[in-house]
Amino acid sequence: MTLPSSSSSSSSSSSSSSPSLPFFVYGTLRPGEGNHDLFLRGRTRSEEPGRLTGAVLYDGPGYPYVVEQPGGEVRGELVTALPAAYGRLLLELDRLEEYVPGDPRNLYERVDRDVVRADGSTVRAWVYLAAPPVAARLRARGRLIAGGDWLTRNGR
Repeated sequence: MTLPSSSSSSSSSSSSSSPSLPFFVYGTLRPGEGNHDLFLRGRTRSEEPGRLTGAVLYDGPGYPYVVEQPGGEVRGELVTALPAAYGRLLLELDRLEEYVPGDPRNLYERVDRDVVRADGSTVRAWVYLAAPPVAARLRARGRLIAGGDWLTRNGR
């Protein structure tokens, strides 16, 4: 996996020291999908369309996975949590994604990346990317989601 340059350095952090960044969601946490209401309803200040560039989307077994790849683009939502809900939401999303800082068994890694808003401006946000071993398997034999949009997979 090619790491981004230092200007967009990869950072994954424990929830206790994490900055209060918005989240970029691209799969089951998007509006209309099963986990949106379970985790996000009533806990967000805003939800707006966003794009993660330099990445592609795979239909992993059961869930989508973002893998960094130059030239790619993933569509999703930029979710800003209510300040009072942020800490608990971060812990719950880490648990949902089975993310534990530094654990080599992670399926996802939580990293901060620039996300493009509809108006073209960018904002730094947390993104759950496929962990390096998962990303390698997906690149080798995964099913790429054309257009990078989970909501339009399989002609939905």
